[in-house]
Amino acid sequence: MAFRILAGLLGALFLFQGLGWIIDAKSAAEGLGMPLLDGLARSTQVGDLTGFFLCLGGFGLWGAYRQAPTWLRAAGLLLLGAAFGRSLAALVSGAPFATEFVAIEVVAGGLFFLAASRIGASRPPD
Repeated sequence: MAFRILAGLLGALFLFQGLGWIIDAKSAAEGLGMPLLDGLARSTQVGDLTGFFLCLGGFGLWGAYRQAPTWLRAAGLLLLGAAFGRSLAALVSGAPFATEFVAIEVVAGGLFFLAASRIGASRPPD
């Protein structure tokens, strides 16, 4: 039960982050250390990040609600993919390494995988 609650709380947190991109994109961007872009770039920035966070949060909430490890693993993979992309940005694109954000993504992704393993141990595969 504790792992369902943990996954649900993480899912809600990321879902609210996605809603933040809809309600106040400027603050959402600043919270992630970026300016709100202009023109077509803003459409891409807001659209992609809204989709990322809404799906991430939705996967976490749905996985917790349905006790479905597959959805929790999907949320974990999104976060670990983001950490990998940030790390590559530092290695190949000259971006500064975003230690704080990578740490959050790795820890939260690991927690989704931990919750999936605990929930998955108590029910048949989906």
